Amino acid sequence: MALPLNQIPSEIIREVRSRKWLAFFLFTIVSFAVLGAGFVWPYKYESQVVIFVDDQNIIRPLMEGSAVTTEISERSSVAREMLWSRDVMSKVAKDKDIFGQDADQLTDEELERRIGMLRTNMNVRPRGDRYFSIGYTSESPMQAFRIAQRLGQLFISENSESKRKESRNAYNFIDKQVKNYESILAGVEQKLKKFLSENVDGTESEANARMANLRRELELAELERSELMARAESLESQLDDVQPMLSQARTADSYTRRIREKETQLDELRLQYHDTYPDIVVLKEQIAELKKQRDRAALSGELGLAASEGDQLVNPLYQDISAEVAKTRASIRTQESRINSLENLIAEQEERMARIQENKTQYSELTRDMEVNEQIYNDLLRRREKARVSMYLDIEGQGLNFRINETAQFPLDPVGPQFQLFASAGLILGALAPFGLAAGALQIDPRVRARKQLEDGIGLPVLAEMPHVRTPYEKRRDRFLTVSVAVCAVLVVAAYGGVAGAALMGVI
Repeated sequence: MALPLNQIPSEIIREVRSRKWLAFFLFTIVSFAVLGAGFVWPYKYESQVVIFVDDQNIIRPLMEGSAVTTEISERSSVAREMLWSRDVMSKVAKDKDIFGQDADQLTDEELERRIGMLRTNMNVRPRGDRYFSIGYTSESPMQAFRIAQRLGQLFISENSESKRKESRNAYNFIDKQVKNYESILAGVEQKLKKFLSENVDGTESEANARMANLRRELELAELERSELMARAESLESQLDDVQPMLSQARTADSYTRRIREKETQLDELRLQYHDTYPDIVVLKEQIAELKKQRDRAALSGELGLAASEGDQLVNPLYQDISAEVAKTRASIRTQESRINSLENLIAEQEERMARIQENKTQYSELTRDMEVNEQIYNDLLRRREKARVSMYLDIEGQGLNFRINETAQFPLDPVGPQFQLFASAGLILGALAPFGLAAGALQIDPRVRARKQLEDGIGLPVLAEMPHVRTPYEKRRDRFLTVSVAVCAVLVVAAYGGVAGAALMGVI
């Protein structure tokens, strides 16, 4: 049955009053125990190095886009990880200026214990956006000062070396990739050159243009052949209507025909020469003579003789038409030969286009590899130059830099709880200890101490409660006990104050 909360303070006071000597001894033990802890408590001294993050120097905007400066977002975390590394811790653990001349002669087990101690007592804390501190806590102020100073120096040197190594490795890697792609490009160029030398069929556009020209010439040749064939048929039909032979008789028709022939020749010559030209003069005389012969023949009656009496002559018109037919037939055979040649060329061109289509895929792959590798190669060249400038920046100490803003200071006062705090807390804790013990005992005491506990336990109301009555003797004895405990408490407090004062003045 739990004691009601409103009854707890009164019950605590009653328990303390009923056990005065126990409360006194508890007060004495706790007070002097806390005071003794103040004597043996190890005092810690801390020294810090404040690091400034210089990421806004003039080099940064000037080299924007031309170089990449090392950037660190979680600077304190990076600093902690760097300092926690075994290489850095080993350098501090083996420092002769800190741990003596035998610092580098440690066994593996001793070295591990010392590294663990350094990691436990080291701390890295952020101090604003561009500052953080590296501190070390030790029982020896000199050791705390030297270790903090050494940690700051190692962080600056290790960070600079890490930046230089990182930029150098980046440059070497990119330079290696550039050389690799140079060899790849050379191989692709050699393959493309060999492919072009082995495949001389030309491009697809050239083949299409050549095919279009051949087909156009074929169409023209076929059209011309059709025209020649139609002409040949027309000439042959005309040839059928012309007599191959003519009878040269003395008839009016024969004279008239000969006169017309001469006149035709005369007209042709007049187109080129004057009438005084000898041939023209001769033709005129012949025409005049023929006309006289025709007139004489007509007067003498010779024009009526049969045509059979004359000579048989080849018809000139028949000859002309036959010659034209032969010429046309020859042109037709020429066009047919040309058409066959064009058809053969078109067939060869189709085979060529098929080969071009087969080689097109391989050529596309070669050109695509060439373009892709060339783009990557040019990009790597630009990156290599940026990496080169970045490497020079890190070598010169530009870009993102860390520098010591405040050096480590020798600690004069310890950090953490000091003897004054123990001395003040001893009396307070000693005075509170009896009340705390009584409160704890009440929580586990099964006895009924209040009326409400009984009512809640049995579920029935309590009709009456009898108070505790003390006799005069018990009152006198209790008063004497109270005075005795108070006197002893005063003496204990006086002794406590004397010991604490002596310790603060340096007597003890």
